[in-house]
Amino acid sequence: MDALNNLEPLLRVFWYLAIPISFIFIIQTVMTFIGADSGDGLDADFDGDLDGGNAPFQLFSFRNLINFLLGFSWTGISFYGLITNRAILIILSVIIGAAFILIFFVIIKQIQKLAEDNSFKITSLLHRSGSVYLRIPEKRSGTGKIQISVNGSFREVDAITNEEQIASGATIKIVKIESNNLVLVEKI
Repeated sequence: MDALNNLEPLLRVFWYLAIPISFIFIIQTVMTFIGADSGDGLDADFDGDLDGGNAPFQLFSFRNLINFLLGFSWTGISFYGLITNRAILIILSVIIGAAFILIFFVIIKQIQKLAEDNSFKITSLLHRSGSVYLRIPEKRSGTGKIQISVNGSFREVDAITNEEQIASGATIKIVKIESNNLVLVEKI
């Protein structure tokens, strides 16, 4: 530690920030890869909505503070000998720290694009064909069941028809969505 104490004050500040921040960043990275970073781990001592609504990214978070300080401190250390004007060095360090947050934001947005929504929406069945599982009574006098393949899985949905009775095993086409689990079909 004597080596750090012999440095100029600004360079010493950069090193005092860089060492613990780098250690925390490494811990955060390891926790991310093992799946133990479900949150920032900070709880507020006051009531308030800090979730940010549906925002995928929070500007003021512990992770962003670490990202900013990581970029800030290592930029200051890297360019300390090259940039003699200390004000320009600090401004450049702040810009690079902000760029680290921006890069993190872009990475998170790209990762979120990989998310897949496999939730079943009955509206996705319109104009698709399937087969009758349980016979469908004629002219809306009762309901039957159809089987239809959606995203690689079979779904059973209640069905009615405006036509004559449709027997089990017949091929049908969905022409209208009646409710959350009821469709209007016609025989193909």
